[in-house]
Amino acid sequence: MKLEKVIAVRTAKTVYRDGDRAVKVFDEGYKKSDILNEALNQARAEETGLPVPKLLEVGVIDGKWAIASEFIQGKTLAQLMEEHPEKEDEYLDLFVEIQLRIHNQKAPLLNKLKDKMNRKIDETDLDATTRYELHTRLEGMPKHNKVCHGDFRPSNIIIGDDGVNYIIDWAHVTQGNASADAARTYLVFSLKGESALAEKYLNLFCKKSDTAKQYVQKWLPIVAASQSVKRNPEEKELLMKWLDVVDYE
Repeated sequence: MKLEKVIAVRTAKTVYRDGDRAVKVFDEGYKKSDILNEALNQARAEETGLPVPKLLEVGVIDGKWAIASEFIQGKTLAQLMEEHPEKEDEYLDLFVEIQLRIHNQKAPLLNKLKDKMNRKIDETDLDATTRYELHTRLEGMPKHNKVCHGDFRPSNIIIGDDGVNYIIDWAHVTQGNASADAARTYLVFSLKGESALAEKYLNLFCKKSDTAKQYVQKWLPIVAASQSVKRNPEEKELLMKWLDVVDYE
């Protein structure tokens, strides 16, 4: 492989172009099980029939684990939104339509969202009372089995030159409640300081999916707790604010 052209740099991983392949190389500290799970998740997402770049290979390059996928020629939705701010509403509409298409799929072998959230709550630095309340709230949420991307953001959509809207980065995919996935996307926009876009997104998602806004908001403390496990000091204040809305009975 000739890993010369860097496509993207993310936390603890770098994506390169190698001819008609995109190769994601993980830092040495990455757990092997997490990398193999990500590859398996991508394969299962591919099997739903969604436009997912084909998984080609999992291997080791210079002592680092790597996942090779089909390279998609095009621009991310994030790039297009930045280049054409006047088209924000049009792009946001497309963004939500793609997310709803994901939620319409089933993949029975994926990990369950509720199991993952319960595990994340246990990994937080929150006190026992707050953890108990979050576990109770999570248990009370309806059990669904829709495909939930888990990190659905404009940079994970590639508008292909072939006219296909490809969905990438399936590391966090689960099956569960679509409103949890929407709450996660709302969180992503908010943590980037895009609060107006977050509100516009949430209103549009709720309108298109016929979901009560309050229902999605009930997931916010749970997804905020899950995000807090990353222990990013820049996010702590905002995440703690959301966790404070937990209702004590």
